[in-house]
Amino acid sequence: MSAKRPQPAPTVLLLGLLSSSTVGADDAQLERGRYLVNIGGCNDCHTAGYLMAPGSIPENEWLKGDQLGWSGPWGTTYPSNLRLLLPRLSESQWLTLARSANYRPPMPNEKLHIMSDEDLLAIYHLVKHLGPAGEPAPPALPPGQTPPDPVILFPAPPQTN
Repeated sequence: MSAKRPQPAPTVLLLGLLSSSTVGADDAQLERGRYLVNIGGCNDCHTAGYLMAPGSIPENEWLKGDQLGWSGPWGTTYPSNLRLLLPRLSESQWLTLARSANYRPPMPNEKLHIMSDEDLLAIYHLVKHLGPAGEPAPPALPPGQTPPDPVILFPAPPQTN
């Protein structure tokens, strides 16, 4: 006769699942997200100071946006704080946003368009793993409005006759 083992209560099972590192993303997916953020150049704009000291900005400072403006004929844009944006989106909403990206320069929209769903989700889960942090980026400025410093100034395209 076999003795019946006691079964854990459903709440214990649920708490165990929620505390597991597999909830949301596994280590391989997070590592893939780190790799893509680096090779995709996301940190170059979306992490303050990264271009000046690549590789030396701690991961907990990544993707919080920047006050450095990018100014050109389109106006002035500021890199958004992805740490505040992505956690508000579902996976499906993120995929839709990335696939339809049409942001002003210097955002390389085409990089998001050509990434696989798995790549985009790896970035999404890395950002969610990092957690919300930082402040929203300044709002974009229209063409002709003088931005406050600091900015990177792009020249106007050559005029064609």
